[in-house]
Amino acid sequence: MAFGWIDEQAELRRRAGLVRTLRPRPADSPLLDLASNDYLGLAHHPEVAEGAAGAARTWGGGSTGSRLVTGTTELHTELERELAEFCGFEAALVFSSGYAANLAAVTTLGPHGSLIVSDALNHASLIDGCRLARGATQVVGHADPDGVRKALGTHEGPAVVVSDTVFSVDGDAAPLAALAEACRERGAGLLVDDAHGLGVLGDGGRGAPYAAGLAAADDVVVTATLSKSLGSQGGAVLGPARVIDHLVNAARTFIFDTGLAPAAAGAALAALRLLRREPGRAARAREVAAELHARLTAAGLEAVRPDAAVVSVRAPSPEQAVRWAADCRTAGLAVGCFRPPSVPDGISRLRLTARADLSGAEIERAVRVIGKTRP
Repeated sequence: MAFGWIDEQAELRRRAGLVRTLRPRPADSPLLDLASNDYLGLAHHPEVAEGAAGAARTWGGGSTGSRLVTGTTELHTELERELAEFCGFEAALVFSSGYAANLAAVTTLGPHGSLIVSDALNHASLIDGCRLARGATQVVGHADPDGVRKALGTHEGPAVVVSDTVFSVDGDAAPLAALAEACRERGAGLLVDDAHGLGVLGDGGRGAPYAAGLAAADDVVVTATLSKSLGSQGGAVLGPARVIDHLVNAARTFIFDTGLAPAAAGAALAALRLLRREPGRAARAREVAAELHARLTAAGLEAVRPDAAVVSVRAPSPEQAVRWAADCRTAGLAVGCFRPPSVPDGISRLRLTARADLSGAEIERAVRVIGKTRP
């Protein structure tokens, strides 16, 4: 029977407690949300919503084509210009998703004959980029600059080191300055995904590379998403203008993909301008993360100290993690549940988002529910 093997895989997932299901949410969900990536609480902000609506009224519901045909509007170029300026880079290029941006950056900067050095805990989109790139990939230990040096020492040609800036599972930050130093010793480029740093780290939320003093460097390229701190959808690559020009001409997920919808571009631009006007939102997100961690650990839970806005709480097993998250939901709290294969270290977790708009009472309520429902 065609696709009969799918039933076998489904049964194996069921036995391992790894079945995933879609759970549509209503527009007015009563749950306290600590599961989304809306770090700054901007997804429902009136200015961001109006940015999306106004763009749709002006430019229509879709971009109508690929970026190189009809999919680039004046709004796209305005967003790219302001995003590059905000983060301190020479140029930017917007994609339909952060996943597409990572595939583009890794595959175009890791051509045949090159070496790609990848952190063991990188996001799936970076891993898939390594798989699709024609260069050879060497995986090194997590956040290990010495491991990077050793890997680069095995290769004489072009090389690029690839890492998240803030890792999405535990929320720990990469040692960017040390990684850049290791790269420069060997003349390698550094490519970092700032999906969880933009809007949270750096002066006014300008990102982890900015905070590490790497903005505007001619050997550093940054990818980012518009779907987390900026409350919209889409992705971007930022870096030297010659790198961005290369992506326009060589990145398949740019050339052959339909451009980002104008509504998403308009929402992201509105959020970016709001963040520039209210830079304290970034610091508030970090404060909420620190308070969540302190309260959770004081309650006897095993929580990882956050470097940005992600707080991870260890669970005993995949099955218990799923039950814990479900019990939290029943008690009115939405939390993320990460388990294999989403977590490469095999440790299941609850993943909490420290949003900048959470009140003290909401933080207290979240900690109380998590503690009460613990396995």
